[in-house]
Amino acid sequence: MQTVGTPFLWGSFTMVVLTMLIIDLFLRGREHGTQTISFKQSTIWSLIWVSVTLLFSGVFWWYTESKVGYSIATTQTLAFLTGYILEKALAVDNVFVWLMFFNYFSIPASLQRRVLIYGVLGAIVLRTIMILAGNWLVMRFSWILYLFGMFLLLTGLKMIFNKEKHKKKMGYKIVVSWLSKHLNITNTLEGENFFILKNGVIFATPLFLVLVIIELSDVIFALDSIPAIFAVTTNSFIVLTSNLFAILGLRAMYFLLANVAERFFMLKYGLAIVLVFIGIKMLIAKIYHIPVAISLSIVSTILSSTIFINAWVNQKNNKK
Repeated sequence: MQTVGTPFLWGSFTMVVLTMLIIDLFLRGREHGTQTISFKQSTIWSLIWVSVTLLFSGVFWWYTESKVGYSIATTQTLAFLTGYILEKALAVDNVFVWLMFFNYFSIPASLQRRVLIYGVLGAIVLRTIMILAGNWLVMRFSWILYLFGMFLLLTGLKMIFNKEKHKKKMGYKIVVSWLSKHLNITNTLEGENFFILKNGVIFATPLFLVLVIIELSDVIFALDSIPAIFAVTTNSFIVLTSNLFAILGLRAMYFLLANVAERFFMLKYGLAIVLVFIGIKMLIAKIYHIPVAISLSIVSTILSSTIFINAWVNQKNNKK
């Protein structure tokens, strides 16, 4: 597979990820237990994850520049940042789905942290498998990028013109119904437990159902985000690292956005426009190559403009 990843870069990435996982998920988890994570704590940890990502991108540029020169290092680093921003932005919609099902199953905020710990760890494994499989396909069948482009274009247009929330809810309810028929499930939560032993029989709890739905939702949303980053680069190291760095900050981002979800009602349109742009970029790649720096600028402009317009509309509505 095409990659700029050397043993030093792969080793550095692995060390950073493992260190941050131990601190964020385990040491910090023991400290807070089942306490609700505050907005302030979520903000701080979101900034920490972004800072770690930017620091890694700096090390990546410095190391790559020393090996292959300024031009390639800059292009590859911009590809990494573009992939990171794309995944981070597209993950927002995923976060809102999590919030919807936490509310649907009446999962208290104190237990959401435990579900998200395993949800993020599962997402890391599933995304890694999907990215490596996708990269294998792209390397052997380059025409598949056109299928990705068409898929993203149609997905973006559907997000703009169709209301698919009801269909998505129905899809998840089918999964819940199937699990309910094939598993013994308790009617109530049993603390932090995903399973309990009752009269010699193993029962799953609603907390386990939510965990399954979170993993399923990540796979579904990955079908959008992974093809999108292949429009930026097919470099396996950049695709994987930018994707995983974005995922690792999802738990903090969830608690950050949980209290302001309703204020971001226009964000889906910004994400839809981004998908349309990425889809077109992939479809015209043979005719005209859009440089990574321009792609990064366009994606950043679309997302920042959406947030600005959203804030303006909210402010206008509050005055009424």
